Amino acid sequence: MSKVFQISLGILAAIGGFVDIGDIVFSATAGATLGYQLIWAVLVGAVGIMIYSEMCGRVAAVAKRPVFDVVRERLGYKVGLTTLCASQFVNAMTCAAEVGGVAIVLRYLFGLPYRPLIAVSLLILLVSVWFLPFEWIERVFGFGGLMLIVFAVAAVKLHPNMGALGHGLIPHIDTPSPLIWFYFVVGILGATVAPYEVYFYSSGGVEDGWVPPHDLKLNKLTSILGYALGTVLSVSIMVVAAELFVPQGIEPGFLGTVALAAQTPLGEVGLILALLGMFFAISGASIDTALSGAYNMAQFFGWEWGKYQKPARAPRFTITWMAFFGLAFLVVISGVDPIFVTELSVVFSVVALPLTYVPILLVAGDKNYMGDHANGRLASTLGWVYLVIILVVSLAAVPLLVLTNMGEG
Repeated sequence: MSKVFQISLGILAAIGGFVDIGDIVFSATAGATLGYQLIWAVLVGAVGIMIYSEMCGRVAAVAKRPVFDVVRERLGYKVGLTTLCASQFVNAMTCAAEVGGVAIVLRYLFGLPYRPLIAVSLLILLVSVWFLPFEWIERVFGFGGLMLIVFAVAAVKLHPNMGALGHGLIPHIDTPSPLIWFYFVVGILGATVAPYEVYFYSSGGVEDGWVPPHDLKLNKLTSILGYALGTVLSVSIMVVAAELFVPQGIEPGFLGTVALAAQTPLGEVGLILALLGMFFAISGASIDTALSGAYNMAQFFGWEWGKYQKPARAPRFTITWMAFFGLAFLVVISGVDPIFVTELSVVFSVVALPLTYVPILLVAGDKNYMGDHANGRLASTLGWVYLVIILVVSLAAVPLLVLTNMGEG
């Protein structure tokens, strides 16, 4: 298999995780509300997810253990079960938001009624996961999501103020509503380091049969390259929103509004590419979250799991990911706004972050498990620094959600 296809797991994790509906919503809304002020937050989140994804991939390759296997052992059954329940709640909310997002994008692409397209979206996702082997899920949705590069092209075409853009790399508050600023910082960091990303990534490494030392280099490459690309796309969405929406006082409350931002500098082709990129990225994230939910359950309770298994060989795993899609369908078909669900899912995922990342950091630094591949001084220091950041953000998330009325002031 060529190295181009080998890095597809990292690209899928970045495009379907880093640039999912949560990231699109928070990046676009933060750009339209605060201009370039929070570009630094995207970069901080990107470095954090690179560090922890690399750890997860390394543990998967060396110890052959995905995240929730580690969570149960390190946290114990009771705390592990609490972590499982919290993560599954967040996975279910996120999956519902993503399925609704797929239906919204299809509505913009084909001009058909929204509610029937929810069923179409569900069918597309179920068929994709049932029939496509793991590597082709990676390739189709990961590389399809690369069409979001249209936002990077649009950002360049809009000739952004480079001084203001550079100033956005430095944390500063330039708004009469500091709580709104803090809320979007939490939202951007939460969307960037969402727990399901590392669940999916580490389980995918086990499924792909990663082994040291070769695959440790592959793991580092995919973590850096995949999430660096996701960072470029997220910053591009923020820049485009800042350039087009701030002067007009527009709040991008709809995915279609975000896609229209690509049309202004690039015409109809830009709009179509933006919508197609959103379709593949959000579909990839839907698959990520449904499979992550099934991985978590199977790994915690010791079931057979994996896309490499035929459905009959791993029936509880198969039923679980199908149940996640089914629950997502029921939530969205009830009429709830997917954007509303998106914001809630991001905020509550932030609350669950410490329980996810503590055991990863402990195991990645444990020489009994990892031997010579345990965390070095730099990885350990960065891991603990980001854990402190994660803890602070998790404590602030719900109060900011309430105090800002979900960022509306």
